[in-house]
Amino acid sequence: MFADDTQLQKSAHTKQFTELVQSIESCSDHIKQWMTVNKLKMNDDKTEIMPVGKQSNLKLLSETSSLTLSDTTVTFSSKVKNLGVHLDSSLSMDAHINSLCRTAFLEMRRISQIRHLLSLDATKTLVSAFILSRLDYCNSLLAGLPDAKLDRLQRIMNNAARLVLRKRKRDHVTPLLMTLHWLPIKARITYKIATLCYRSLHDDSAPSYLSSLLKPHVPTRNLRSADAGHLVVPRIKLNAFGKRAFIYTAPSIWNSLPMSVRLSTSLLSFKSSLKTHLFRQYFDA
Repeated sequence: MFADDTQLQKSAHTKQFTELVQSIESCSDHIKQWMTVNKLKMNDDKTEIMPVGKQSNLKLLSETSSLTLSDTTVTFSSKVKNLGVHLDSSLSMDAHINSLCRTAFLEMRRISQIRHLLSLDATKTLVSAFILSRLDYCNSLLAGLPDAKLDRLQRIMNNAARLVLRKRKRDHVTPLLMTLHWLPIKARITYKIATLCYRSLHDDSAPSYLSSLLKPHVPTRNLRSADAGHLVVPRIKLNAFGKRAFIYTAPSIWNSLPMSVRLSTSLLSFKSSLKTHLFRQYFDA
């Protein structure tokens, strides 16, 4: 439950999809009764439902295209907006990236119209507030996507760097990113996931549904790497979904970090060491 937004998620095998729909309908009825008792209202006409899975499995669900909530029939959606993130049935993130590109280029066009009136620091502040903040929001969901999709977001950052430093379109962008000390899109995703991983391991207030996914690696023999702080990377069956899941991505990124970064004593020192490491990794600085 997020403020006035209540979400229900449940998984099942394709052959059990009918039972899954019936279970969701029953659970929704119970939620509605609870809301009525607590003087709340569930808006049936605003309710959305979206099946998520492989394209081959989604095709098998064509016979069932809706469910019934009280007296309202809710048709399955191909994409929904969840806490500002656009999700589609195959989790390709295409809708989210398209929305990001439209919004970012619109904001960039607005800033460019008044760029001659702004100082360098003021422009950096505007770009960070209206463009970079959107690129960083929930960017951990973009982990594992093909480079072709992430390159679209990188082009936004490249254009933003040229806008801030008042450079031409054909000017090489790597020195600009280094001057602004901006990490590329891939590095920003890695930074976000690694930070979530550190907090899940060391912060008691971290969400338990993330902390429970991270398990320390315990070697079967007495090795020098026993105290390196590695995590268990589970085996996965589906590359399309498995390699993008936090349970796989977070340990993989964590294990790839230098030991000096992993063994940081505080979140502040971890973030500082992590950014320095990623900056050197991507810019060879």
